[in-house]
Amino acid sequence: MDLHHVSTGRGNATFCIFPDGTTLLIDAGETSDNHLRTRSPRQSRLRPDSSRSAAEWLVDYIRQFHPKREQGQLDYALITHFHDDHFGEWDETRPLSRTGKYRLTGITAVGEHLPIKVLLDRGWLSPVNLRSPDFAQAFQDDPYRVVQTLQNYWAFLEQEKSLRYDSVRVGTADQIVLQYRPSAYPIFRVHSLAASGRLWTGFAEGDYWTLFEPGRYPGENPLSVCLKISYGPFDYFTGGDIGGLNTWGEADFNSVEAHLGPVVGPVDVATLNHHGNRDALSTYFVRCLRPRVWVQQVWSSDHPGHDVLRRITSTELYPGERDLFATDMLEANRLVIGDQITSSYKCQHGHIVVRVEPGGRRYWVYVLNDYSSRREVLGSFGPYFSR
Repeated sequence: MDLHHVSTGRGNATFCIFPDGTTLLIDAGETSDNHLRTRSPRQSRLRPDSSRSAAEWLVDYIRQFHPKREQGQLDYALITHFHDDHFGEWDETRPLSRTGKYRLTGITAVGEHLPIKVLLDRGWLSPVNLRSPDFAQAFQDDPYRVVQTLQNYWAFLEQEKSLRYDSVRVGTADQIVLQYRPSAYPIFRVHSLAASGRLWTGFAEGDYWTLFEPGRYPGENPLSVCLKISYGPFDYFTGGDIGGLNTWGEADFNSVEAHLGPVVGPVDVATLNHHGNRDALSTYFVRCLRPRVWVQQVWSSDHPGHDVLRRITSTELYPGERDLFATDMLEANRLVIGDQITSSYKCQHGHIVVRVEPGGRRYWVYVLNDYSSRREVLGSFGPYFSR
């Protein structure tokens, strides 16, 4: 099993190849080049260069590593939440689709070039209806054009009749399943743990409770889809942009992280929630998951917060070694945080690939060159032993 954390400089994208060749793309971020923040030294450059869009580079990456190469398709694509660095951002400069009905950005651009069989997202009806006039009015002046981007996404769904759309069913492990040889891998599963503020209880399948009251919109980050991918003894967690600290940087025990941490439990590999931003990775959550490997998907100098880095490297929170890998650590981080960056990270730039051996007992981490379209191997780390 391969888990590719793709470095485009424009947001999150994780391309998963499961043991039987089933494929899943988690997010397809593409922030707009028209924003001042995108052109700022505080944000990553487009990888590997500006000759293509982030989504086009992502498609090129998928075709290089897909088991079926150029003939490959995505069995599943999943959008954790509706932020531009996770599903794309509309602007008037984006090219139109073949039908002319929507613009190509993020997941809509990926779907233009690669067939998608099943597309999943957190849903748009809860805790507020994102299609409602009230929501459109409240966010009509949003600087990241969330209303226009959502409308563009829905136009894509309406036009692409060949794909099947569904919202994530929390607490289930039967929605993302192996497509080709499931009987050969009974020890594999993908468990949906949270979406739209609904959190699995950790007990009966499909049994969840709701953190946010209907009509209360906490923003997109706490509504992110959270997944646990298990292959035998190997466990991997990814949680979009959920957080666990309040406005003042104190642990929030009514946050998604606090409620979800005990349900996730110890894992081998975890991505940093919210890219490692200052509102995420509370002491409680870090202690619950205690991974051997942390993967940080970076596009801003906010990633990681200095206190976040202290928490995830603390042997007082949990004992033992742990290795950190980042897709694109910015110079601003190194200047502000200092030597702790160098001493903490095994890798600060590149595509981060977690390769799990058959049966799930051992895994490796490979770093691929994100400045090159050939994506040469720059380093390998391991073997690590699943716990």
